[in-house]
Amino acid sequence: MTNRKTNELRGRPRQFDLEEALTTGQALFHAKGYDAVGLAELTEAIGIRSPSFYAAFGSKAAYFQRILARYEAAATPLDTLVDDQRPVVEVLTDLFAAVASAYGANAAARGCLIMETLRAGGHGDVLAMAQSLVDARSEKLRAFVGRSHPHAVQAVDDYVRSALSGLSASARQGWSVERLTSVARAASAGAASLLASATQQNGPAAAQPAEPTEPSPAPDPAFPLK
Repeated sequence: MTNRKTNELRGRPRQFDLEEALTTGQALFHAKGYDAVGLAELTEAIGIRSPSFYAAFGSKAAYFQRILARYEAAATPLDTLVDDQRPVVEVLTDLFAAVASAYGANAAARGCLIMETLRAGGHGDVLAMAQSLVDARSEKLRAFVGRSHPHAVQAVDDYVRSALSGLSASARQGWSVERLTSVARAASAGAASLLASATQQNGPAAAQPAEPTEPSPAPDPAFPLK
């Protein structure tokens, strides 16, 4: 009877918490990189067998994609920060502070998981996943900046990309959250100067282009997203 119950238990799919499984995988991928983490190591760390893993996530790549999206939402929370009622500088200040904390908080997972994935290279589909998140982040930022500072869209996008890349690289070198936060504050001051310069050169009414003298569709004040 005991043997029968034991066999029945062994035959049942093991229950596990999906969020905990994603957290476990994120830690492994961040510490070792995508290619260095095998399925056997993943399933052992999560505490399930391969069939359960495939049933829950479909594949290692699909599992990693969920982790990347989850990481992006937490580490670079543009969706929660962007608000047209907020000044651009204020949003960028909060963004830089958030990433400084996220990139340096865990000594075993330093830097940005997404940027580190791109830096490491490897499988094309994995790189495409990471790049798509970077591009989506850029599009959100460009759209937000374009509504109030259309002439500064490209400059701000370039500036933010460079700032986040620098913060990630510094975190990877072992910088503390305090040092990263200090750099984040300096980056915020630089962004304020950049926007002030754009406003001075183009005028505060740059976001409201003059109406055409001839009847025609009004031009879009924002630069097209790339």
